[in-house]
Amino acid sequence: MSLNKIKIIWPNGNCSFEEPNSFWLDAAKKAGISIPTGCLTGSCGACEIDVNGKTVRACIGRIKTSKEKELSVEMSTDPYW
Repeated sequence: MSLNKIKIIWPNGNCSFEEPNSFWLDAAKKAGISIPTGCLTGSCGACEIDVNGKTVRACIGRIKTSKEKELSVEMSTDPYW
């Protein structure tokens, strides 16, 4: 494992390791996590996830480095999607 990879803890408790600047949707797919999508341009918000308590639009968001080298992901819920 590369020293600069970041540990991602997914909502199902599984972990994966990703390079900084990878796309969230790609990382989720590799980890077997399905993130709902809508427009795929960041406009609709269907793909929102919470990463260490901050909301990220997974369709356009990239994995950023973290001081802890660990990011915890929770799925956002939207009653309209």
